[in-house]
Amino acid sequence: MIDQGILLTDLHRHLDGSVRPETVLDLARRFNVTLPAYEMEALRPYLQVINRCPSVEALLAKLDYQVAVLGDLYAVNRVAYENALDLAANGVDYGELRFSPAYMAGPHSLPLQGVVEAVIDGVARGARDSGIMINLIGILCRGDGPDACQRELDAILSQRQHFVACDLAGDEEGFPGELFVDHFKRVRDAYLNVTIHAGEPGPPASIWQAVTELGATRLGHATTAAEDPRLLVHLRDHGIGIESCPTSNVHANSVADYQEHPIRTFVEQGLKVCLNTDDPGVSANSIPFEYRMAKERIGLSDAQLRTIQQNGAELAFISDSDRQALWQRKRARG
Repeated sequence: MIDQGILLTDLHRHLDGSVRPETVLDLARRFNVTLPAYEMEALRPYLQVINRCPSVEALLAKLDYQVAVLGDLYAVNRVAYENALDLAANGVDYGELRFSPAYMAGPHSLPLQGVVEAVIDGVARGARDSGIMINLIGILCRGDGPDACQRELDAILSQRQHFVACDLAGDEEGFPGELFVDHFKRVRDAYLNVTIHAGEPGPPASIWQAVTELGATRLGHATTAAEDPRLLVHLRDHGIGIESCPTSNVHANSVADYQEHPIRTFVEQGLKVCLNTDDPGVSANSIPFEYRMAKERIGLSDAQLRTIQQNGAELAFISDSDRQALWQRKRARG
């Protein structure tokens, strides 16, 4: 299923949704954070999806435990470091980790810029120690409102050289993209790429807005895009990438089941779609698992999976020289 001759990527992976369950428990004890259980097997159902969640919001509630234990910047740095190691352990050649400084800072009122710096340092050390290339994407939490997102963006742009893109995540319909046009003008003016959570499960209009007004060249999830044939043509003709996360979408009840996931439509319509994990700390998944589900449950062929894998390599927010260096490193490993 996975072609060893093609770069393997994970481009949509939330750092603040990929905390090891054992780390959650350890940090909770260190910072006296109240958890529903203090034995791993009893705690696991609160952290990870056992059965389908009734909504995206219900799935996101499991993430709250992962940031509730970030009691200081050392904890943030540790989680970032472990994220990098875990990404490499999945066999990924290149990854992009995204995070919201405000979301990670919130429970213990940590300084936004301190969170950003702690993540940068932890991921850099983990990437160096594991021999993998990783870039960072900053997230603006749209549900916090435009003013809070400006402060979050200030913290991200203060370390602009360590980021390749910015994202907008959260309640699409309660906080539509039109509220954040100025934010993403600042992002583009800083020469950062734009990837937007849209169509999860917001309407196709949310996806249109992300592309035409916010400047998105990649979309997170976009599960409702298949409802608008004209939108599919636009995404295909403009080479807009779709960061698809099937297991997460099933867990969040954004789609009924793997067999009904729109990635099949995206592939058949010639869109640039890639496979990703989203929140491994919640879904207990990996990139190899996603490829297996795409073959066994969604029914994609090996040829289609190779195209998806190649799409990931092409959609990565890296320079041509970095892409070539990744290829050389992969070949050297055999």
